[in-house]
Amino acid sequence: MNGLQTIRMALKSIKGNKVRAFLTMLGIIIGVSSVIVMVAIGQGSTKEVQDQIGSLGTNVLTVSVIGSDVTFKGEDANQIQDVNGVEAIAPTISGRVTVKNGQTNAQVSMIGTTSSYIDVRDLQLQSGRFIADLDNDNHSKIAVLGSDTSQTLFGFGDPVGESVKVNGTSYKVVGVLESVGSSLGTSGDSTIIVPLSTGQRLSSTTEIGSVYVKVENEDMINFTSRRIEQTMYTIVGDADSYSVSSQEDLMETATSVNETMTLMLGGSAAISLIVGGIGIMNIMLVSVSERTKEIGIRKAIGAKRGNILLQFLIESMVLSSLGGIIGVGIGVIGAQIFTLTTGTTIAYSVPVMLLSFLFSLLVGVVFGVFPANKASKLDPIQALRYE
Repeated sequence: MNGLQTIRMALKSIKGNKVRAFLTMLGIIIGVSSVIVMVAIGQGSTKEVQDQIGSLGTNVLTVSVIGSDVTFKGEDANQIQDVNGVEAIAPTISGRVTVKNGQTNAQVSMIGTTSSYIDVRDLQLQSGRFIADLDNDNHSKIAVLGSDTSQTLFGFGDPVGESVKVNGTSYKVVGVLESVGSSLGTSGDSTIIVPLSTGQRLSSTTEIGSVYVKVENEDMINFTSRRIEQTMYTIVGDADSYSVSSQEDLMETATSVNETMTLMLGGSAAISLIVGGIGIMNIMLVSVSERTKEIGIRKAIGAKRGNILLQFLIESMVLSSLGGIIGVGIGVIGAQIFTLTTGTTIAYSVPVMLLSFLFSLLVGVVFGVFPANKASKLDPIQALRYE
């Protein structure tokens, strides 16, 4: 018997037991589709984080003061401006405040900063103007609203020229920012920006929490970062009390975390493939028992051990490969349904799809060997006597 006839017999056997064949493939289908969906979600999450961090600016450094006993004021932050390679700085102070318009109020992030903040962070105005140097010098009670804050307090109307209460004190709205979306799980639109001097009064502190630094040339980012670290050490004196990070550093950290999570999710889903393989082996063993007499007849008329072995091995491989193909299709559709339902970004990976299919095929070979080998070793006389 040639290979083509063997394949035909294997397919005929599967076709004769459609329901059992489908149930046998179910474990493989679930396993492959789960791997594809989980990896698509994980890689989509990684890409989304990378895009969000990248949107913050690849030529921006963040200097954070993390020591609780460290004194870092505005004049200290101004020393960073003198570092070679620095184009502009935006010192900030942050906190949480309650903003109110009439009966509507919301808890939002407050950022106290200077006029350079909009340029350093590459923000756009929806309406009005941004904070000016004069506002900072005069401790003006003016505010620029994030798009979410504006919509919460004023709906779809233009709030420029209106007043809001910030922690009970009236502030004039001079501008509204364009939406920047969320970054690392935090909304950049649920904010209110005030002059640095005003923010210090709201926070009851003169300490600067962080400084955003715009570098003249993206290629100088590492060099400038080291120079800023030297300057910060001169000012603060304790290397553990501050940090200088770039968006690339954040991207590498976030990517590493997401890749680990993707690997864990994909690994957990891959366990279903092993379970599916065990299911194939069990069904093939049952098939061997049911077809013992058939095997005996075939051996009696000249079928060799290799023919029997190949037939059962091909049946196992066909079951697993069909399950793999169906699983890939369901995985792609499932991931698409997930993103349409939740709005989450996904990213398909052709290598992962191919690897999942090849792994399902390998499962069919590995778990099909034992029942195929058992069938090929049956004694023809004993098999013919089997009832």
